[in-house]
Amino acid sequence: MSTPHRSLQRVEAEARADLLTVESYDVRLDLAADESTFGSVTTIRFDSLGGPTFVDLKPARVHRVVLNGTPLDPDALDRGRLPLETASGPNELVVEATMRFRNDGEGLHRSVDPADGQHYVYGMSFMDAAPSVFACFDQPDLKAPYTFTVLAPTGWTVVGNAPATSPEPGLWTIGPTQPLSTYFVTVVAGPYHVLRDEHDGIALGLSARASLAPALEREAEELFTLTRQSFDELHRLFGIRYPFGDYHQAFVPEFNAGAMENPGCVTFRDQLVFDTRVTRGARINRATTVAHEMAHQWFGNLVTPRWWDDLWLNESFAEYMGNRVTADATEYADAWVDTSYARRQWGLVADLGPGTHPVAGNGAVDATAALQDFDGISYTKGSTVLRQLAATLGDEVFLGGVVDHLTRHRFGNATMHDLFASWERAGAHDLSSFTEQWLRTAGPDTIELDRASGVLRRTPPPAQPADRSHTLRVAVAGEGGWDVRRVVVDGPETAFDAGDAAVVLDPYDDTWAAVRADATTLSALPAVLPGIEDPGLLAGVWNNVRTAVHDAAADPAAVVDLVVSRFPVEDPEDPFQSGMPRRTIPWVFSTLLPLAPEGSVERVHEAAVARLAALEPGSEGQLAAFRASVRSAGDPEVLRGWLQAAPEGIDVDADVRWRLLHRLAVLGATDVAELDAALADSPTAAATVHHTRARAALPEEAAKEWAWARFTGAAEASNYEIEAAGIGLWQPSQADVTAPYVERYFADLPGTAAVRSGWVLADAAEAFFPVTALDRPTLDRARALLADGSLDVSLRRRLDECADRLERMVRTRERYGA
Repeated sequence: MSTPHRSLQRVEAEARADLLTVESYDVRLDLAADESTFGSVTTIRFDSLGGPTFVDLKPARVHRVVLNGTPLDPDALDRGRLPLETASGPNELVVEATMRFRNDGEGLHRSVDPADGQHYVYGMSFMDAAPSVFACFDQPDLKAPYTFTVLAPTGWTVVGNAPATSPEPGLWTIGPTQPLSTYFVTVVAGPYHVLRDEHDGIALGLSARASLAPALEREAEELFTLTRQSFDELHRLFGIRYPFGDYHQAFVPEFNAGAMENPGCVTFRDQLVFDTRVTRGARINRATTVAHEMAHQWFGNLVTPRWWDDLWLNESFAEYMGNRVTADATEYADAWVDTSYARRQWGLVADLGPGTHPVAGNGAVDATAALQDFDGISYTKGSTVLRQLAATLGDEVFLGGVVDHLTRHRFGNATMHDLFASWERAGAHDLSSFTEQWLRTAGPDTIELDRASGVLRRTPPPAQPADRSHTLRVAVAGEGGWDVRRVVVDGPETAFDAGDAAVVLDPYDDTWAAVRADATTLSALPAVLPGIEDPGLLAGVWNNVRTAVHDAAADPAAVVDLVVSRFPVEDPEDPFQSGMPRRTIPWVFSTLLPLAPEGSVERVHEAAVARLAALEPGSEGQLAAFRASVRSAGDPEVLRGWLQAAPEGIDVDADVRWRLLHRLAVLGATDVAELDAALADSPTAAATVHHTRARAALPEEAAKEWAWARFTGAAEASNYEIEAAGIGLWQPSQADVTAPYVERYFADLPGTAAVRSGWVLADAAEAFFPVTALDRPTLDRARALLADGSLDVSLRRRLDECADRLERMVRTRERYGA
């Protein structure tokens, strides 16, 4: 059961920062004594103006608390806070506690690799998880250097935020580090397979579980190359050396995010160590993730936001620089195009939804509220806005301001206003209007073509009117190809004549606006879509179409015609598990086809198989087409045939095998025994998650009840397994079996806050949401639960977003039929 803790209020953080200056942390961790708990002894040295405050702590048990030599009552701990009466001047606090290992991807996460039974540990301190590892003043603007002493089982390797040394077997020391915020602190420990290299005076490292050692060895050259190229480009752009010593990249199990930018020791989810064949889209995603985390070493780590309302600066900047560096300095020059496919709609759906918020200045009264805004707006919209600003200012001013900002606030904290002041010092004009219109006003403008009036019509978000000027390209289909015109939309109406041609608005993501294909374009696209060779334009077409479907402004039947005319064969799976897919192909299956006329799945399958036959064996496009063919297959014999012998160029590796078994499970053409046997044949961590998803997808009551036990906490499962069980449970063809779970979802959701917390609490709420119950009664149940003021805030936010998507799908069904 999770213990309730109070979320740090912003006013509390400000008061504590005014009172304290933290000099150092010394943390001793004993990871060797127990598999469920670990020892934690923290010594904090700090100066105070004198007076009451508190230290953050989330232990299993507190053994000893000593402040300035005086023992304090451990039982004074109240909901994660231990009160302190500090002396004026230097203070020393010692806290000895027993902490719990976690299995939700936060705090000190411990997992067992099913492939070999070995144990692995890593720290994820983001937002409010650090106090479950060590006692601390847990807020971003109380930075301090850290020294760690770690007792680990003999044979384990330990890495952290500074170079680690082992003076004797099982004993490791790390630090002192550079000044760090609490949310950056990590320790990665276990029998990891470690590879080392060096570039430009920087020691480089990679690590992954021992069972992934062969894959890490294969992928190491590409990972090291990406790292070298990104360092060179970031050094060139900023002129400031990487400041945190060694640079280790640890690929760890059951990680919630794509990665976390801990200085000196970045943690990544270990699916990014590819142990089966993947498409180029997956490699681009990995490359941009590597560069994203490296950009954070400057923006976020060297200079950190003072409070969580400026967290967007970290993520928007790293998103922009990660894509830019990848496109400019690595082999993945098409990174911006892939980002358009993979991330654009993520941000737009968030910005069009009920949880829309300003990119900046969003309040963030406490840490929990801030976490709710850690979304596509903070990443994709913010990145696009920064890209617009860079294009407007030019690199000399844009990068000059960044360097000024990083230099002035080196190893400290700063705000958005500090950054914009640096840009203005570097030569930018007054940026207050830009800030107000683009960063402080929630929601996107909508830009659409009004053919009858011959104008592009700009409509600001209804709740927060804005007056934004958009400079964008518009592509118009013609006899000789596409005519790309540059247009400035700086008023409610801008003259634009396109006749009856297909029109793609903002195909290259020049601005941030909701743009959608109109009815004439949807009718004309099937004839011209097959001839598009420009990948950026093709991505723009699908983003226009997806927004039209999202707004119930496109007939799903017409969009299926588009899919059939030019099957989108970019990577058909999300790089990370997600109940709400970002890329185009998962969207076709999860959103479009449930709204489309009967027979549409079969049509899509035929199109995918046709593409599969037409593409070169062994090509990445062929692999993508094959995956789509599997996902749409309705004949178990075809799937069984592929299990025995896939088409030339496709190897039946573990990934392909589990895709086939999952589809057989959806069709009811396999059983638990076959799935269990497949897992027993190769009991890897990835196979465990695949098995969970496939077993939950079986069209039988026992399978759904098995999945449900993971939602309610009746059955223990890791964060990945919980999400996989929810995604597997809801299948469009299984409405009769899943019908009872619609009502159970709304009855059981509030109680999940008692069995889990943080990241996985909201992810489970999304994964188990009844996405296949496309009707008004389901929507009414969601709205009724949202009206319950006692619902956990993170559950409320995720439920509200899921309900909004459901309402849009219901509206489409009501308008066009299914």
